[in-house]
Amino acid sequence: MLYSKIKVMLFILIISSLTYSQNYNDALRVSVPGLGSNARALGMGNSYISLSDDGSAAFFNPAGLGLVKKIEFLGGIDITSFNNSTKFFNQTTNSNSSQTKLDNLSLTLPLPTIRGSLVFGLSYNTVKDFVGSNEFNGFNNGTNSKIQSLLDTDIPFDLYLTDDNGNTIINGRLNQSGNMLNSGSLNQWTLTGAIEAYRNLFIGANLSIVSGNFTSDFDYYEDDTQNIYQGETAPGYSLSTDFRSFYLKNLLKWDIEGWNAKVGFIYQMEKLARIGVTVQFPKVYKINEDFAVEGRSEFANASVDLDAEKYSDKVKYDISSPYEISGGASVNLKGLILSGQLTYIDYKEMEFSNGEGISATYFSDQNKRIKNLMRQVVNYNIGAEYTFPEIGFRVRGGFMLYPSAFKDDSPDFDKKFLTTGIGFLTDGVLGIDIAYAYGWWKDFGDNYDSNVSRTFQDIKYHKVMLTTSYRF
Repeated sequence: MLYSKIKVMLFILIISSLTYSQNYNDALRVSVPGLGSNARALGMGNSYISLSDDGSAAFFNPAGLGLVKKIEFLGGIDITSFNNSTKFFNQTTNSNSSQTKLDNLSLTLPLPTIRGSLVFGLSYNTVKDFVGSNEFNGFNNGTNSKIQSLLDTDIPFDLYLTDDNGNTIINGRLNQSGNMLNSGSLNQWTLTGAIEAYRNLFIGANLSIVSGNFTSDFDYYEDDTQNIYQGETAPGYSLSTDFRSFYLKNLLKWDIEGWNAKVGFIYQMEKLARIGVTVQFPKVYKINEDFAVEGRSEFANASVDLDAEKYSDKVKYDISSPYEISGGASVNLKGLILSGQLTYIDYKEMEFSNGEGISATYFSDQNKRIKNLMRQVVNYNIGAEYTFPEIGFRVRGGFMLYPSAFKDDSPDFDKKFLTTGIGFLTDGVLGIDIAYAYGWWKDFGDNYDSNVSRTFQDIKYHKVMLTTSYRF
């Protein structure tokens, strides 16, 4: 039983590189910041730390809640589209995935005070989506294959692709193809409080309970399109004559629980400018993971399937994200607001812990590799908003830059976003805001080993967000 368990875990470690664009993306998936859940903020490039004067302060800067003077209800939805143009052995394949969801609900309650302010808020936010896709198809003329890379596991043997000693006649020169679809989101319920501690100095803090889910469904194929392997792949078994195709599915599902806390400060220089600072403490995520592996080999006169129970299991572990320290400022020039901010993140601080079903030694090795491969980054956000006071109409624009967490990545792997938006505010009571974000970056992924079966990905990302608010 112990030997079988080791075999299964070894396979999971190998197959993990097949599913994601780079190693250690399990930790990055929940550590890289999302795009938030407020259309006004998104239209301004999420440069909102020094503004945050609505219910979305729970996400951006809890101190901003102290600026709200009326009871406010805020809600919104968004639509996300992910487009991936993948080049694989000089063949280009396009894929797309999308998702529509409720991204924000909040209630903000200012309490009567003799001076200053005391405000509480309860909110639900979708802080990040996991939408993604990848398809590829091309002939690998090299002497390598996924089948060969799995010879240290039982997979090829169970599919009659090796002899009794674990040797195979397959030596590459196969057509390789695959498709991956990711979905899910990270959500949080947040209780926020803010006060005006001193004239024009606002301090806030919040505590969030996190929930979410993630699903990755990956299908991978290797086909003998040139009829190279006509003999028996498993000598002594006639059913293994004339190999045609190898198929492997990796289905990964996460249920996510966790918590996090944030503190923030805003200083308002009358009506001219604001300065904001936030500290996001490390977020702790508890991952309940189900994985299932299916496989099949096809020959001229037979096909063989893997025993699904042998290659399926459940594990649990924790992921801790890094601190996020942000600072920003905004100025109001007669209706024109200009805003900018910086966020410092040290991705070397990501950490796996408390594994159930995964050895502590493996987690220790992964944490060391995170420290060797990751780097410190500074995210940049800038934005602008102009209000036409006669009609309550607002126009917005912004830019975001999220550098890659990997220290050896070129700027091509940095995530860039251009944003724009419009809004209407009626007598300071009813607000409607719409925003659009366009993102682009490059990525790559290895199906196995290093740079012998690599996909080169050109990603385009689109998000449309609608937020409405009512103050009374």
